[in-house]
Amino acid sequence: MGFLNFLATACLSALIPGASALLAFPGAEGFGRNAVGGRTGSAYHVTNLNDSGTGSFRDAVSASNRIVVFDVGGTIQIKTRIAVSKNIYIAGQTAPGDGITVYGNGMSFSNANDSIVRYIRFRMGKGGDSGKDGITIAEGSNMIFDHVSAAWGRDETFSINGEVHNVTIQNTIIGQGLETHSCGGLMQSDYGISLFRNLYIDNKTRNPKVKGMNDFQNNVIYNWGGGGAYIAGDSAGQSYANVVNNYFISGPSSSVAAFTRGNANFHGYVSENYYDSNHDGTLNGSPLCVQTSCYSEMDIKQTRFDYPGPEKLMSAPDAVTYVLNSVGTNFPARDAVDDGLVAEVRSFGTKGELISDENASSVASGVSKTAVTDTDGDGIPDAWEDAHGLDSGDATDAMKISSSGYANIEVYLNSLVPSS
Repeated sequence: MGFLNFLATACLSALIPGASALLAFPGAEGFGRNAVGGRTGSAYHVTNLNDSGTGSFRDAVSASNRIVVFDVGGTIQIKTRIAVSKNIYIAGQTAPGDGITVYGNGMSFSNANDSIVRYIRFRMGKGGDSGKDGITIAEGSNMIFDHVSAAWGRDETFSINGEVHNVTIQNTIIGQGLETHSCGGLMQSDYGISLFRNLYIDNKTRNPKVKGMNDFQNNVIYNWGGGGAYIAGDSAGQSYANVVNNYFISGPSSSVAAFTRGNANFHGYVSENYYDSNHDGTLNGSPLCVQTSCYSEMDIKQTRFDYPGPEKLMSAPDAVTYVLNSVGTNFPARDAVDDGLVAEVRSFGTKGELISDENASSVASGVSKTAVTDTDGDGIPDAWEDAHGLDSGDATDAMKISSSGYANIEVYLNSLVPSS
């Protein structure tokens, strides 16, 4: 029924004026590409690294219709889970210094409809509640996660499972789920999940585990454990997935093939997925055969499902180059944790491990501030407003809609980072 509902929605959208909405930001792709974020709301400044209270990240996402900007950089240590409200844009690219890391008991984006999340690190750790995910979505619609770094989940690290419509995860690291579970995550929805140019690394299993409607393109999967890399359904439920131009690279922990637990209920269009299994320190894999024997007995389809895919599909080897250079929270620069993960991939099979205890000392905790002046407190620095014809003394102009369709503050946020 989920696939039929998708087709009905697509047909309805073609008939409704304005149904083809503005992209969440230039470079937004996939099912979640039209998330609105806080475009019709107001800016909220995160001014400290406290767990709660005025100016905290928890307070920032506690009410709907906000664009969250950061006046500080560093690590926010949280004791209890943070639940994100609807229509939130978390603009991690505004944080000074090395950016923002949220470290502790995890994040819930359930019912956080129309969320946009960019350039921020979410790391749970062994101090989080047992059986909980690092990031979880159990219901909701229209969300996009871009250049996020997620790690150290107690159950799953980034998991979507339930009545969830139209979500994209792109350019993101999902890594080092903590043993004994050590899972990348479930991606299970009948209503559309796009996974483009992500890195799954050092997870024993579920890299990811897919059910329902899924578009899996240009991802890199490295050093999965004995539980498997891409788990195709493993259920009686019907699944419809594109699995295209991904690169699977075995590491020291890998003891099973790239695809596991498929069956005839998993209908997959597969093409040019590379597999490098020899651990020899060189990227020299080759495309998997397009037969059920190479794809764990899934039902292989000859026609690609008509999902909103990436604008520029790369070859699998080119996807590796892109991911190594660009994945994760890389603005203004990757931190030591992500640098270490990327270095493992660059070893092409010789380095990598499954962990049960994160190296918490590698998470920076200092506070950094910039001298950028924002006189009217609208989230846009004075210099940028002055250079672009806005009034640095008028707090209302940030949320005014520009000729591009974006609010002026979004135009500023989009200017900080590349559009890919």
